[in-house]
Amino acid sequence: MNAEEVRERAASLPREPGVYQFREGETTLYVGKAVDLRSRARSYADPRGARIRRMVDRADGIEIAVTDTETQALLLEANLIKRHQPRYNVRLKDDKSYPMVQFTDHEAPRIEVTRDPDTGAQSASDAGGAATVFGPFTNKGRVETVVKAIRETYGVRGCSDHKYAGRDRPCLDYEMGLCTAPCTREIDRESYREDVESAKRFFEGETGVLADPLRRRMEAAAQERNFERAANLRDRLEAVEAFHGEGGEAVRAAADERVVDVLGAAVEGETATVARLRAERGKLVERDRHTLEAPRTDDGEAVPAVLAAFVVQYYAERDLPDAILLPERHGDEEVAAWLDAEGVAVRVPGAGREAKLVDLALKNARRNVGGRDECGMLADALGVESARRIEGVDVSHAHGRSAVGSDVTFVDGRAEKGDYRRKKLADENDDYANMRALIEWRARRAVESRDDRPDPDLLLIDGGAGQLEAARDALADVGWDVPAVALAKAEETVITPDREFSWPSDAPHLHLLQRVRDEAHRFAVQYHQTLRDDVSTVLDDVPGVGPETRTRLLRRFGSVENVREASVEDLRSVSGVGEKTARTLKERL
Repeated sequence: MNAEEVRERAASLPREPGVYQFREGETTLYVGKAVDLRSRARSYADPRGARIRRMVDRADGIEIAVTDTETQALLLEANLIKRHQPRYNVRLKDDKSYPMVQFTDHEAPRIEVTRDPDTGAQSASDAGGAATVFGPFTNKGRVETVVKAIRETYGVRGCSDHKYAGRDRPCLDYEMGLCTAPCTREIDRESYREDVESAKRFFEGETGVLADPLRRRMEAAAQERNFERAANLRDRLEAVEAFHGEGGEAVRAAADERVVDVLGAAVEGETATVARLRAERGKLVERDRHTLEAPRTDDGEAVPAVLAAFVVQYYAERDLPDAILLPERHGDEEVAAWLDAEGVAVRVPGAGREAKLVDLALKNARRNVGGRDECGMLADALGVESARRIEGVDVSHAHGRSAVGSDVTFVDGRAEKGDYRRKKLADENDDYANMRALIEWRARRAVESRDDRPDPDLLLIDGGAGQLEAARDALADVGWDVPAVALAKAEETVITPDREFSWPSDAPHLHLLQRVRDEAHRFAVQYHQTLRDDVSTVLDDVPGVGPETRTRLLRRFGSVENVREASVEDLRSVSGVGEKTARTLKERL
């Protein structure tokens, strides 16, 4: 685009906050945010630097998305940068995106929290019959609370297509009041669609659609002296009422600066490292480092651009601290306005303890930039391209019963718990067969694009040569090309398809694999223990407890463990549970 074309396109844009994209055909070259889209777009008619001038010359169009607030523009910018990885943006290498809420375009739509909505999905403001997506949101816990409240109030299904198709009776979600079972026509399609539209209205800003029914249920529970249920509903109501009040986007900082983040940045060529230190009540509690792609700016001022990009992309999906200490000003007026509106103090200390913390962060950043960390050391030792994203898998069972598999994810050496997955396996007293089944499940989801996570750089198998061979057979059968290695517990030997490694016990890259292996084992055992208390095998085996009574017990006490701990008198308070059944429950459980 030449200067005149940019001015003509800018003249048609609104004077509202939003996000703009310079495009070359279907490729996004650059993503930016603006308080005034028209004014910002017009500034590209005379770019300040050669790099941006080259970008404008390549572009053949500008696309925009208007937002209600500057904060939403910041968050949407971060989302689009991560999704499109535009060449001319500073990009934080972080596979995690923040959650969105999607209503699918099925005949009976389902609601789901996803980090990777359907590529054909429409935004909430778009017309058309495709999937509808709301977000992004940064408080995943609040989003999940709201979605559960939506399902309890309107019965919108959350099951997969595989589970939905071909059913002849409703599933447990129906019995627990989480779904109205359109799969078996317990509700007619027109009524179900009306409920879905009501649920969508909440995400469009109509808080009362969900808050009012929750308040009525809370008050009814209190009148019935069911105080535990009332307290649970109160917590959900607070989350629902805060959802739109805070935009679901950022967390206000406390006035006493209890939590302070200290950032240091170092740039080498087109690679940058930002080190983050977290101090709580004056004590250092956390340290981490993050890698960014940082093309040097034309005036040589790369660090401010890196700091601004990091702040937006990192805190778009995390709670904001009370204060951020920087080695120098980031220079982005909109980022500064956002942080100021959220009550986050931003300082560049010149002396004293805060300055020493910034110096420490800078040392951490400089030590890593262009250097080798444990992920890089592991990649070099194994001869793989990268080991930044690792998935660890393990299986657990009790002599073939309650067999399960775990799949945990580590990114840059840290657990990414939002990407953990687990799988119930067919009961089989064969570790190799169980491992093969688990890997086949993961691989098929990947190749069929049914898994919303990126492919890992490395797959770590908890076990020895037999487990690794079973895993590699499954990978080959499905056609999922991912490097896989195993870590055997006895000698802490790393096994690859070609050889075995016995690394020193203090090797950082061995410690990384051990952390992943141990977490996969813990997660598998935890799920296995949960299944041993499965509702369908424990409560259903108690004489006098049928499906309806089981559902009432779970609604009243919340879990099988709580049913175990309840007194006979508490059990008798549940409709359908008499003296005999209550005593039988106590004896059997």
